[in-house]
Amino acid sequence: MAALLALALLGAVPGEDVPVAVLAHAVEKGTRLEAADFAIEPRAAAAARGALRAEDAAGMEAVRRLAAGAVVRRTDLTRPQLVRRGEPVTIRIVNGPLVITTGGRALASGSQGEMVRVVASATSRTLDGIVDGSGTVRVAAP
Repeated sequence: MAALLALALLGAVPGEDVPVAVLAHAVEKGTRLEAADFAIEPRAAAAARGALRAEDAAGMEAVRRLAAGAVVRRTDLTRPQLVRRGEPVTIRIVNGPLVITTGGRALASGSQGEMVRVVASATSRTLDGIVDGSGTVRVAAP
């Protein structure tokens, strides 16, 4: 009885299908999603619970492989990784108007604004910085 009351309050009838965004094709781990990757299909209200809209998922990356027709939820996606562990990066050391740029390698992956550790190629020194863009890490000079 309580379940029927809860469904009535939510505006859903047991067994009623609601339109939900599902993946139009399979998506591999690390793939950045776009709104065009989704199709609208009717699904049971219970299966659609927690589903993201195509607009909300656009620009995010898949955490794991997702099958075609899958309902995408927040736990299936993450912010795009602009710096990936082991890949070369540009390190920008900033102190006021002075900017020094050097090459390096990322020791961790990170998305925009996240703290990552990098190694400068020229000095083999380990630095902590903030992901500033695709393949770029900003380090504040001491």
